[in-house]
Amino acid sequence: MTPPADHFSRVAPAYAAGRPGYPDELFDYLDVQVSRHDLAWDCAAGSGQAAIHLARRFRRVIATDISPAMLRQAPRHPAVEYRVAPAENSGLQEATADLVTVAQALHWLHTETFYAEAARVLVPGGVLAVWTYGVQYLDEPELDRILRRFYDDVVGPYWPPERRHVEAGYRTLSFPFPEMQPPALVMQETWTLAELLGYVGTWSATEGFREAVGHDPVDELGRDLGRHWGNDSASRRIRWPLTLRVGRRPA
Repeated sequence: MTPPADHFSRVAPAYAAGRPGYPDELFDYLDVQVSRHDLAWDCAAGSGQAAIHLARRFRRVIATDISPAMLRQAPRHPAVEYRVAPAENSGLQEATADLVTVAQALHWLHTETFYAEAARVLVPGGVLAVWTYGVQYLDEPELDRILRRFYDDVVGPYWPPERRHVEAGYRTLSFPFPEMQPPALVMQETWTLAELLGYVGTWSATEGFREAVGHDPVDELGRDLGRHWGNDSASRRIRWPLTLRVGRRPA
């Protein structure tokens, strides 16, 4: 079995600094779905955006990723243990995790082997939750049009094939357990142009463009957006619809 590609180690510091945060409502929802809060496994944890939220609700969090560079960017917390480990071999003991999460990373995994590992480590009645966010939206139509053109046409040819699963809200992927009906959730940030460009610079397609073409497409995007953005300190609201799939391991 070919190991999943590591698309983010080279942009690990920018990824940690530039990615949007997950809403508290997401973790409030997950919190009430589990009866125990002893251990959560955050698989493909990246730079720890979800793990830190989980640490406020679980006695222990084990956060794993195949990228040491990404895990080095994660914030430290006494309840979180970061481990370099693949999704199919977590190192957790059988039937010990109350919750297993995958935040914006299921499309990179070998799903069937990961699902087998999740079923092995979850306690009976434990919960698996995976979520993803795709295209962002700005409130100003002209800014939104420019950014969408960049997404589709400029770096669009460089998105990895797995991106189609993100855009489909993971509905193109199988799921191992009977599913719940989670609430509709939205991620939201209020960013300056520099902050938005920092986020765009972490896209796997942007990195693919840089490697293939030899220059950074974000520079031109910044000029295009800048003509309509206003002064450098102006902030704009950006929203990402969040798709959540949640299921419970049968008791």
